[in-house]
Amino acid sequence: MPALLLLCAITAGCAGKTGTTAATGGDAHTASATGTPRVGPRTGSVMVVGGGQQGPEVFAKFIELAGGPDALIVDVPTAGGDSIDASDGGRGLKSAGARNVVVYHTTSRTLADADSFVAKIANARGVWFGGGRHYRLVNSYAGTKSERAFQAVLDRGGVVGGSSAGASILGDYLVRGAPSNDNRLFNHPQYLKGFAYLRGVAIDQHVVARERLPDLHDSLTSRRPDLLGLSEDEGTVWVVRGDSAEIIGRNKAFVYNGRDANDTGKPFLTLHPGDRYNLATRRVVSRAISATPLTQKFIDNLFASYGDAARGGATVLVAQGGKVLVNRAYGVAVQRRLTPETGAPNFALGELSAVLNAALASDSMGRMSVASVRRVSSVGGAQRLAYDSTTKQWSGTVDDLYRFDQGRSAQNTEPKGFRVDTERGEVVQRVFGISDGHRAAWVRYPGRKTTIIMLTTDDRFDAKSTVERITERLFAR
Repeated sequence: MPALLLLCAITAGCAGKTGTTAATGGDAHTASATGTPRVGPRTGSVMVVGGGQQGPEVFAKFIELAGGPDALIVDVPTAGGDSIDASDGGRGLKSAGARNVVVYHTTSRTLADADSFVAKIANARGVWFGGGRHYRLVNSYAGTKSERAFQAVLDRGGVVGGSSAGASILGDYLVRGAPSNDNRLFNHPQYLKGFAYLRGVAIDQHVVARERLPDLHDSLTSRRPDLLGLSEDEGTVWVVRGDSAEIIGRNKAFVYNGRDANDTGKPFLTLHPGDRYNLATRRVVSRAISATPLTQKFIDNLFASYGDAARGGATVLVAQGGKVLVNRAYGVAVQRRLTPETGAPNFALGELSAVLNAALASDSMGRMSVASVRRVSSVGGAQRLAYDSTTKQWSGTVDDLYRFDQGRSAQNTEPKGFRVDTERGEVVQRVFGISDGHRAAWVRYPGRKTTIIMLTTDDRFDAKSTVERITERLFAR
């Protein structure tokens, strides 16, 4: 079914706001004795997306939770303001297979409160809030029949989700909600209340890409222990059902005011794709690695000598089936604005550069254009990959190489630049920082959907042997 456009550009009556008091949080951190969710939705699901590029797993999960490709899904682009292109509404959803998408947008509170307008989404099974500025969602829909219709989707067992501004509106306490394009304004007295699909929760987004990680603590949760702070980087998602949440996507999510110990020296706890968290008890339920033969202690022992910063540091990422089992840095100093040490600083990639160079497209003179470098450096939502046009070498992080890896896989693009071997009857794609197997490694086992990436500055580091030890344990050989 083609997208149906429900669009109104009427400006009269659009000045309404939510109340001026902040969400209290109440007893959201206490689990109900009856099992009734205290934080998450009583029925249905909520998906909180950190903005930026989203892999196919994001919209695929949303469509699944909505009931499948034929379910009626409402795309709400209102946060985009003047940037809204109504004819392009729901593109990501439709590209992922949704066949029944309604674009729902108005700047008129009168229309948002009209039965005839709301009736057109009465049978919706999914609502998706796009990015932009979330005060526009408040101005248009807060307190209207449209907002109640959005809630009704959850009540019917459907799914409500959003990315960037559309993620923050899902919370109870609204951060960065000021009627301004200045995202540094964290708390605005007239825009403190979101749609509260997650009760007692404040949500931030783009937190690694835009170096926002300290902000929730510094501006809010340090003074509001009743509030649970959630954030996530670009392409990363909280999938919430009841009080249970699972992380999916390509990077990290973060918890503020949780009851587990925070990361050392930081005001938050980091979660990775595949990890599960209980929003009511504020505790980790399980880590993705716990379902495998691999252990964090085993990895720590392999890299123990790199805890000495004098050795130049090391980082490692191990992922399997879209779940990040290991993502750890050793001997790397705390980074600016608490950026994860696996996301900065860059390491020289050496011969791993061959994989990125294979994705470059040269011009008629054999030169690499700026546009081509920019395109490759952002594949999968990569944030800090850097290319040296003189040496034709790249520098980067394990986090960005994993984003690139996932982005190319999502494009169904056969990776180039790897040496391809057959080992014990299965295909292995690998490249090392130095061709003899030292310094760094990027190894893929496509049949097992497994990627291992390791970076150091040490030409003596036996990357090949270390990968073999990890796979022996992980594959239980």
